[in-house]
Amino acid sequence: MIIKRVLYRTYRNIYRVKKWFLRRFTMAGVFVLICLAASAVVGVDTKRTLVYQAFTFFLSLLAVSMVSSLFFRFRFTGVRVLPRFGTAGEIVEYRITIKNNTGKVQKGLLLFENFEDPLPGFKEFINTPEPDENKRNLYDRTFGYYRWLWLISRKQNTESKGSELPAVEPGGSCDVTVKFVPPNRGVIKLTALTIARPDPLGLFNSCTTIPLPKSLLILPKRYMLPPVGLSGTRKYQTGGVALASSIGDSEEFTSLRDYRPGDPIRRFHWKSWAKTGKPVVKEYQDEFFVRHALILDTFQETGTSDIFEEAISIAASFAFSIQTQESLLDLMFVGTEAYCFTSGRGISHIDKILKILASVIPCTDKPFSSLTPVTMNRAHLLSGCICIFLSWDKEREDFINLLKGFGIPVLAMVITGNGKTKEKIKPWPMKHEPGNVLELKLGKIQEGLMKL
Repeated sequence: MIIKRVLYRTYRNIYRVKKWFLRRFTMAGVFVLICLAASAVVGVDTKRTLVYQAFTFFLSLLAVSMVSSLFFRFRFTGVRVLPRFGTAGEIVEYRITIKNNTGKVQKGLLLFENFEDPLPGFKEFINTPEPDENKRNLYDRTFGYYRWLWLISRKQNTESKGSELPAVEPGGSCDVTVKFVPPNRGVIKLTALTIARPDPLGLFNSCTTIPLPKSLLILPKRYMLPPVGLSGTRKYQTGGVALASSIGDSEEFTSLRDYRPGDPIRRFHWKSWAKTGKPVVKEYQDEFFVRHALILDTFQETGTSDIFEEAISIAASFAFSIQTQESLLDLMFVGTEAYCFTSGRGISHIDKILKILASVIPCTDKPFSSLTPVTMNRAHLLSGCICIFLSWDKEREDFINLLKGFGIPVLAMVITGNGKTKEKIKPWPMKHEPGNVLELKLGKIQEGLMKL
């Protein structure tokens, strides 16, 4: 444990030094550093070679650059204009406005975004296995450097490469457009803006930081889906008025009748009352409509995996593709507890489901059976069900059979990493045999979904 803690601190310090180094030194400065190191090695023996003079020269250049950068003083303010959200794998573009509060023109500036520290915690570092079994060799089991890099890549949604700013007049401002492609879903936390300016020799950057905390939600990536139709029927929804208050046929006007004690005032038909001289109310009939369930399997032993991320993307693809204006969609999964979120028919927009999926985390401390109660409580309301599984076993097969016992059409998929599962996957097509399960392989998810 002591060795692992020492390794963790070493990797953490290396990461921070590397980040500081890349931001502070220009390309010319890196070249001077290389020359400095080379001259230090070759010029060790000062009696046999004069290379030590080159070492002194390069060292003096860096010293002058680093000291002179301390005398630059900047006064800037900044404003970000962020989009509502972005999508993993797609370009995110937004504008930053920088104002020069100094009394002279500022030129040659670079703008960097500061993101929240992506470094994993110590427990996460020692407890998370590597994503690829082939790379879990003796070296990595001992030192864990590949796992360290992988964890940072999972937490780090993007990197700031720096954007050049045009010359800014005294008291003036300029706009710069920032573009990046976030590889992962989740919340990107922007902590500050850093404005850098190279010293007169162009070797070392002087930096000033503008605290500007903001956050940007990155939605899961989505796949193209063919038209998918579950053969379920419309069912009566308890509390239909509340569930579909804005559109559709949750309640349909049928006739007028005489007032009965207890009828709400909002149902009075005032024109008929004025004509007949006695209260008349409107009578409605509750209508039936379609309600689908999108069931997401979040149960796995590890804290994160490529299979889990693909399951999130597939769920987002279905949530985005299913037309919820004339139906309801229930997203069901288990996190710290069992959750069920409903969208459609005026309750909430599908963006709500996508935002929830952007923040879903694996469930590592509960069995798959904890998902059954929240599903069965709504089974009598469901017209169809889409299940996305992380693995396939007897427990999940029983779950599918239980849904079929309620007469619910089921569209089930299981994601595999190597094309193999614990039990044999029955062949497709499910549209002819609703009890079957579609196997989706990592790296071929899009091809597999097109078989629907």
